[in-house]
Amino acid sequence: MTRIALCQIPVSEEPAANLSRAREAMDRAAADGADLAIFPEATLTRYGKRITDLAEPLDGPFVTGLAESARAHGLAVIVGVFEPGDDLVHNTAVAIGSTGRIEAAYRKIHLFDSFGARESDLVSPGSTPVVVELAGLRIGLVTCYDIRFPELTRALVDEGAELFAVIAAWGSGPMKEEHWTTLVRARAIENTTWVAAVGQAPNPEARDGFGIGRSMLVDPMGVVRADLGPAPSVQTCSLDSQITIVTRNALPCLEHRRLNIGRS
Repeated sequence: MTRIALCQIPVSEEPAANLSRAREAMDRAAADGADLAIFPEATLTRYGKRITDLAEPLDGPFVTGLAESARAHGLAVIVGVFEPGDDLVHNTAVAIGSTGRIEAAYRKIHLFDSFGARESDLVSPGSTPVVVELAGLRIGLVTCYDIRFPELTRALVDEGAELFAVIAAWGSGPMKEEHWTTLVRARAIENTTWVAAVGQAPNPEARDGFGIGRSMLVDPMGVVRADLGPAPSVQTCSLDSQITIVTRNALPCLEHRRLNIGRS
């Protein structure tokens, strides 16, 4: 049994304020017995043209501050940041182990050039799916718009992912919340895999529309075990790996695949 804290926090433009808020959430998660705390995409700073100036290397103060809290609490962490690149930045999911060591970094592959947005104007895409071992689990890292591309999660499950950690700054708008909840459940059902999906809580001071909340833990049968709604919240939930075994024994769809696309 693994205890996972869904840390649905609002995000401002100021990295120092976001670091303080994230560390407070880690304090709460640790007090509730969590093994792993998951934060939203872009927890370092809100989206906008300032991300090219506010991006930090992974040994910068933001990730270092979270690593210190991780080590102090013995708590693993997944969090979204922006890393400096050559001209653009990388939208990166950082996985920090319970010793405070950075275990992996996933650079978002699918950039959000949709619904009038142009993430690619500021962000350079990654190219490599990442599975990392944290809190006794093999975790596949997924960032926001990635959830619309089932081939990514299928690649992650083929690499042994037992949980998909989806971090997001999901945009509001007509049908967007329905898309989010449907896609998160779909990725769980089609891969018979747990999904912990964590989004930014709405920030009333921001006008960009990013952050709807609705962080969820979904089991391999698609049952929503937790749904945090729109308000800021830190909720710790239990992931039982035995449920994956039972589900896959009853529904061995991964074994029944006939197409060899993406598989050796």
